[in-house]
Amino acid sequence: MDLRIFTEPQQGAGYDTLLTVAKATEDLGFDGFFRSDHYLKMGSVDGLPGPTDAWITLAGLARETRRIRLGTLMTAATFRLPGVLAVQVAQVDQMSGGRVELGLGAGWFEEEHRAYGIPFPKERLARLEEQLEIITGLWATQTGSTYDFHGTYYDLTGCPALPKPAQARLPILVGGKGPRRTPRIAARYADEYNLSFFSPEDSATQFGRVREAAQKEGRNPDEILCSNLLVVCVGKDEHQLARRAAAIGREVDELRANGLAGTPAEVVEKIGRYQEAGSRRIYLQVLDLTDLDHLELIASEVQSQLS
Repeated sequence: MDLRIFTEPQQGAGYDTLLTVAKATEDLGFDGFFRSDHYLKMGSVDGLPGPTDAWITLAGLARETRRIRLGTLMTAATFRLPGVLAVQVAQVDQMSGGRVELGLGAGWFEEEHRAYGIPFPKERLARLEEQLEIITGLWATQTGSTYDFHGTYYDLTGCPALPKPAQARLPILVGGKGPRRTPRIAARYADEYNLSFFSPEDSATQFGRVREAAQKEGRNPDEILCSNLLVVCVGKDEHQLARRAAAIGREVDELRANGLAGTPAEVVEKIGRYQEAGSRRIYLQVLDLTDLDHLELIASEVQSQLS
């Protein structure tokens, strides 16, 4: 079971903070550092110093880390044109030496689109499908050839399909909870399918839908890695657990029910339930980015117990 660190910088974190957490992620042996792609805070936090751009952040981290995987959960398809996004991601992958993964979603937070003047179309899932086809098509086009695409929402003619990622196949992550369309999109384009804040039981059901959709696409279901994103709050005892929960404005009982919270032994047991449901990777949503001791505890007492 891989453990990756996931951050929500729009809630309040500058680049230097993210760099510190990314370096700790690498030093402590976690598999990867991922971040959200949002421009507006959520909830009552002040969000200072303001949002950071996901792909600019990852470009910086690509040059200042050496081992960990880097990526987004999820880049909003509404934020960037597919041709431009393909160039950005390929360049960051080159800058990292081939450690980047692209999580791409339809976009859902209408308020941030209004705040920053970004169009918020109704047909976002259909646009997402075209974006996935274009991006994967551009990267798969042989060097020296051009790429054309004439869809409902996007039109590319004579694109040189450059630059290429450093990786022969840059992993694509798709997420979402829809029972039919989302599994079909994942089956067609994804190397990894991610579920956010799902229980082990509900995860097993949705993972099964993705596997069925993959079979219908003529694809080996085992080619798609299934993963979960969950808020994490671990304490060596109840006092430390309560303190960490209070620091992120959450209740211990609620975190135990809906996230990965408790003592290290409790968290290891719950991760085992997700593994039984078919998950092979957990993204740990770390909400207090100043508490590096938290990461150290997870690395030494949780990660060390996982096979």
